[in-house]
Amino acid sequence: MKIKFIGATETVTGSKHLLLTEKGKQFLLDCGLYQGLGKETDSLNRHLGVNPSHIEAVVLSHAHIDHSGNLPFLVKNGFMGKIYCTPATYDACEILLLDSAHIHESDIRYINKRRLKKGFDPLKPLYTSKDAEECLKRFRPIPYHHEFHLCDELSFHFTDVGHIIGSAAINITSNEENKILKLCFSGDVGRYNDLILNAPEPFPQADYIVCESTYGNSIHENPENSELKLLNLIIKTCIEKKGKLIVPAFSLGRTQEIVYLLNVLKNKNLLPKMKVFVDSPLSFKATQVMRKHPECFNETLKASLHQDPDPFDFEDLKYIEDVEDSKFLNEIQEPCMIISASGMGDAGRIKHHLSNTIGNPNNTVLIAGYCSPGTLGADLLAGHKQVHIFGEVFEVKAEVEAIQSLSAHADSSDLLRFLSCQNKEKIKKIFLVHGEAESKLGYRSLLIQHGYREVIIPEKGESFLLS
Repeated sequence: MKIKFIGATETVTGSKHLLLTEKGKQFLLDCGLYQGLGKETDSLNRHLGVNPSHIEAVVLSHAHIDHSGNLPFLVKNGFMGKIYCTPATYDACEILLLDSAHIHESDIRYINKRRLKKGFDPLKPLYTSKDAEECLKRFRPIPYHHEFHLCDELSFHFTDVGHIIGSAAINITSNEENKILKLCFSGDVGRYNDLILNAPEPFPQADYIVCESTYGNSIHENPENSELKLLNLIIKTCIEKKGKLIVPAFSLGRTQEIVYLLNVLKNKNLLPKMKVFVDSPLSFKATQVMRKHPECFNETLKASLHQDPDPFDFEDLKYIEDVEDSKFLNEIQEPCMIISASGMGDAGRIKHHLSNTIGNPNNTVLIAGYCSPGTLGADLLAGHKQVHIFGEVFEVKAEVEAIQSLSAHADSSDLLRFLSCQNKEKIKKIFLVHGEAESKLGYRSLLIQHGYREVIIPEKGESFLLS
């Protein structure tokens, strides 16, 4: 069996890896979108790096768009196979892929208005809502731990990695010429002390491991500190300065974590009396998906459901779906908290809220997750005094704060713990993907220090024979 690294080699987005069997069959692990790479992004997403009609099946680690978001384009261009994932991942993809298609359609309409004014031909979106709907017909949910045969040479099963609901490591067993080989693709690994989800579970002994490295050279704050830090920010911004607290947050995962923390504060009678808005139709749908899958919750949260059956709702919290209601939030003068997508600040309604609030020193922008270099969120975190939104320059006078302890990604300590279930002597190679260069290099050094023998950082398009 060979593995070819096509995406998420040089960045943390665009996850896509090709498996080629001895008999010439081809399978994809993930098919994600590149995000936040400026003018290069569209071109990278339109060059799949594979012939879609040659792919037998896709095995999907989880629903985040940088792992699943190019599946509709794959189907649109001739992929006829099945897409295997966990049941919760399917439910999440059902809303995320349609939302992604809507964004592509909306963006291209805006771009084409400008192109037509300049006399240029209109462009087509990467894919449409109809393409996403056709793609969803190809999904086949497979429960955790169920061994499924892709063909006579390959089988796989999922194990929980606690990153988002339904997220999984993909454990591949290859039986070629009566030789058994084990490959684990980690997907994105979660935290061992996550506020909501199960901890990553041990996975079977592997010969080869493809491991993410998003925070391979970092240590997160303890998530238990998030509650106090969030409360202090609310008091400082909304009570003392009478301003707005604006939180860019991914619709699936981060938004629910923040709402859960607010609910905990509310139950402890610590949350000040104020309005909280979750301004994202997608976040509302994603929260419903979360409610549907309590099997993904950790034991602490499951136990608390007896006292509070809905940890994602409380008095003074309002989910906003209607566009006009969203626009009205910018007219509100009273102190409030607005949570809106996207988490990197580069798309969706959050851009409108940021453009209307970052010029006021009474307001605070809270960055609660990873932001790729070059995104609006990353620029704010870097302390830029001016940022571009909708093609205009805005002065940044609002305070910018961060709570990195809410990250859904494992830090270096978590990643080492994730691998600790393995016998190091039996691992032939570990491949590091899904990380910026500095993170991958730092994690590679750490792994070598801990006795892992061969740790490789593959380049885009590089292939390896697994034997």
